Parts: sequence; structure tokens; C-alpha cells
Amino acid sequence: MRPPARVWALTAAAGIFTAMAFGVTGAAIASGNQNASGGTTTPIKHLVVIFDENISFDHYFGTYPNAANPAGEPSFTAKPGTPTVDGLYTGLDSSGQPTGPLLTSNPNLSNPQRLGHSDPMTCDQDHGYKDEQSANDLGAMDQFVQHTGGGKTIAQCLAGLTFNGSPEPVPAGNPNFAVMDYYDGNTVTGLWNLAQQYSMSDNAYTTNYGPSTPGAFNVTSGQTYGAICGPTSATINDSTCSAPSGLQSPAVNTTDITIPASQDPGPGTTYSDADPTYDICTYLPSADGGDNRAASATLTMGGPNIGTDLNSAGLTWGWFQGGFDNGYVPGQGTAPTIAQICNERHTNVGGSSIVDYSPHHEPFEYYASTANPMHLPPTSVAMIGHQDQANHQYDTADFFAAADSGNLPQVSFLKAPEYQDGHAGYSDPNDEQTWLVDTINKLESLPSWSSTAVVVTYDDSDGWYDHVMPPIRSASQTSLDTLTGAGMCGNAPVPVNSASQPEQGRCGLGIRIPFLVVSPWSKSNYVASNVIDQSSVVKFIEQNWNLPALGNGAADAKAGSIMPMFNFNSKTPPNGSLFLDPATGEPTS
Repeated sequence: MRPPARVWALTAAAGIFTAMAFGVTGAAIASGNQNASGGTTTPIKHLVVIFDENISFDHYFGTYPNAANPAGEPSFTAKPGTPTVDGLYTGLDSSGQPTGPLLTSNPNLSNPQRLGHSDPMTCDQDHGYKDEQSANDLGAMDQFVQHTGGGKTIAQCLAGLTFNGSPEPVPAGNPNFAVMDYYDGNTVTGLWNLAQQYSMSDNAYTTNYGPSTPGAFNVTSGQTYGAICGPTSATINDSTCSAPSGLQSPAVNTTDITIPASQDPGPGTTYSDADPTYDICTYLPSADGGDNRAASATLTMGGPNIGTDLNSAGLTWGWFQGGFDNGYVPGQGTAPTIAQICNERHTNVGGSSIVDYSPHHEPFEYYASTANPMHLPPTSVAMIGHQDQANHQYDTADFFAAADSGNLPQVSFLKAPEYQDGHAGYSDPNDEQTWLVDTINKLESLPSWSSTAVVVTYDDSDGWYDHVMPPIRSASQTSLDTLTGAGMCGNAPVPVNSASQPEQGRCGLGIRIPFLVVSPWSKSNYVASNVIDQSSVVKFIEQNWNLPALGNGAADAKAGSIMPMFNFNSKTPPNGSLFLDPATGEPTS
């Protein structure tokens, strides 16, 4: 029997949306509250996943733990015994600066060169599924300039960009192709200090090649297969989508919006970005016009995700994204209109006004089972994390309200507003650091910190250079694949679904990315070298809360574990707190 549809209604005069029916009863909500204490296999009772944007490992950690420390920039000096990583250098020169073949005679068209603290604004690189594979050049890792860098020099990349109202300064180096360049501990100072205090991995990867949306699916579903419909620009084996009844432009005048309660997985795979079918912000025009605005260009996913599993287990959880409901918290002020929600803006350090909310960064909005298409707020702060009209999809303001009230969900995914999410082109390391440090400082000050773990990782590499050829864990043979030859990503059988049908278009593992575990239970000043990927987050949730694997070919079942980054051998947390200055990233205590 098909589950009942969900129906939303609009109070047109006020422009405020309320749920008329949500396919969940008061008894079900009460049941969820009763079961929300869920036992764990480790001391971790609260997992917070900070999922930032578009950074390769070498772009932020290529010379870790050795920073240049020029005058006038935040400083970083490694503690004695700080481990090195599989980075860009093999030693230090006579002046104590990192050196080695990858820095002095790189096989790409230019050597990697350092970007300083006064160069936070950079242009976006190409991070498409096919182009990232081509940049790897059959494992030679020498075609980044041509395939993901667009052939742009750093001067061309920075042309027209400003920082604090002035033109971006152009670093020295000729030629200097932007895609090759990196930051060190004088710019991403906070991340380097967190890595030194807690645990990091130098062997973490995107689950598949490609941009933001596939990465968001992999950290929450371990799966890019299961697309029910979507555009050919973002999916394979799919037909185009149609907007659900009432959820199309001009939606502000709509009275009823109906979507299914849940859907089985479809036959398609998504390999690129497309906006979610079940999100009002997909259809309303935004001031920057950056997202898809037609139902035929949207994407719908089916099947399970970690949210549906957490619901089944009666556990509290949520995806919290900047701009989701204009920062509204129940009982605090007036709920915004949908038009206001979809166009909340902030100004980045470069002086550009950026829309906070990006629909294609919100993975749960693609699934009927977990979508909150009208961006309804939770019914109260006490209900954050529990089942109500918000359906576990929230604004970041709701997360902090829940934390302040002692109502931190057991599993939380945090997505910064766009200007602070680290994505080159509209965000930057300075704004990202402010978000990261403020958030982690806040969590460390809570009574729940002693049972909390924070994962900091990324949705994709943006195409930035990384010198490590990823292991092939998921083969694919389509016209989009080039990793090991024309139309090829490995020779092994491709993953299969529950009916033993191949799931093409999931070539991976993809480019290496940063991955940190910040917790009083983290090993201190530790670098893990076992292979992990984005779906390892799903695996940890399953391990910690005794949940089954998602199945249907999802990557979580075979993913590496992040457990080696913890120290659970003592009865009390073995690691201390580290509070940082959000402006400099330097320790304050």
C-alpha cells in the first residue's frame, strides 16, 4: 500500500506557510520522543557534521604542518612531534620552507604556489565528474590546468575580484596557474590548529568524482544512484521531472502543495548539480539567478537515506542550512515569507552580496520522505530534531537555539550560509574560518561537549590540484568516464542495486579532501592514514547507533571507518578543549 501523500497549505494574506497534514500523528511524535535516548556503542552521544564546500586536501593542507609565517599574517608553529602528511613537500630548504619535487618541478604546467592571507578571494574551478577524471590523466595527476583549471593563470582568476574593497593582489610566479595554488597555516590557521589538537585524515576522498550535489548525497545516503527523474546535464538513465501539484512558479500564490510520503529508488544516477524538485526555492527567482528555475531541470531521488534510518530508530536528527528559513526560530519574531527565505543575503569579505541558501546543497530536499518543500519552521525549539512539520530540515539558527536549550539532536548536519561555506568564487577561507571557529567554540562551551564529536569535511574538491591518485572503489563504464581510458573507470564490475542491476556513473573514489574529527574523544595531534570517504560518515552513524547499512549498492557498507581517529580507551575524555579566535584562527586559551 502506498504511503499517504503530504499536503502543505499557504496562508496567502500573511505569506506564511503552515502544515495542514503531514502524514504523522501526535502519537508518532510522542513515540519518537520516547525513543530518542538511543544507546550508542561509543561515548559519542551527539555527532555534528560540518559539511563545507569545494576544497582539495593539498589546497588547504599541502604543506602541513609547516607554514611560511610571513610578517603581518596569523602565525602557526607546529608542536613538537606533530606528524607530517602525504603532502606537497619532502623536506625543508635552508630557510626552513617546504620544498620537494612537487613544489619545484611539478608535472603540471606550473608549480603549486602559496596564496597568502591577503589573497582569500579566488575564482571557482571546474569540478565536473568527467573533467576531474581527465585531470588525473590515468594516474599521472598532471592535467589539472587543462581540465579543471580552465587554463587560467592566477592573475586571470583574480581579475575583477576584490578584498576589503581593493583589487585582489596577484601573487608572484610566472607561469602561475590558479588551480595549482594552495593556502597554509597562515590563512587556514584555525583548521591547522584544530588538526594539531585533534585528529585528521590525509587519506580521505569524495565517494565519487563530481560537484556538490553528488557529494551531499554521499555524506547522507552513501549513494548517487536512485534518481527517479532528472535532466541529462546531471543524471544518466533518467527522464525529466515534473513539478508536484502546486509547487511551481508562481508558487507564492499556490494554496496546496502535495508530494508523496516516500518513493522507491529510480533507475538513474546523478553525477552533477541540479536543484531538488521538492523545494520551493528551486522555483522562485533569486536575485543572483544562479539556480535552476524549471521543473524539467530538477532532480528527484528515491530510496533510503540516513535520515529515514534515523527516523525508523526513533533518533533525533536534522539538516541545518544557512538561509533555510531566514534565520527564524519559533517564538522569536515573525516568520518570514517564502520570498524572503529564498533570498536572504550576506556580504562576504570581498564585498559581494551573496544569497545564503542554495537548494542544490540540501540533499534531503530531493527525497519525498525527508523533504520540507515549503521550508516550514519547527513547531517549537523543543521539537527540533523530532518529527513535526519541519521534517528534520532546518535553518542553522534552529541548531544554535536547540543547543542553547540543551536540546542538541543526536545527529546534526550543518551547512553554512553560502558566503561562509568556503566555496571559491563567492566564499573564501576567511569567512569560512569565522563560521567554523564560532560554531566549534560554541559546541565546546556546552555541557554536552563531553559526549560530542564534530566532523569537518567537504562536498567536493572544486577541481583544485591534489597530487594523490585516489583508489578505485567503484567502477563505471560510460561515455562520461575517462579515469583509466576512454569510457572507463576501472575494469572491475560496477556496483549493483538490490535487483543486481548495474549502477553506472559512480566512478570513485574521487579527489582527496580534508577530513577532521574534533572531539574530547579524538586522538590528539593525530593523522589517520586508513582510506575513508564521505560515506564513512554514514558508516559511523550506523556503527555508533547500531543501525543497518542502507543497502541497494550504497557505499557505506564498504566504506573505511573513522573509528581509528578516536581514543575510547579511557573512562573520561582524553582530549581537552581548544578555543580559537574566529578572525585569526589562533588559540585564545
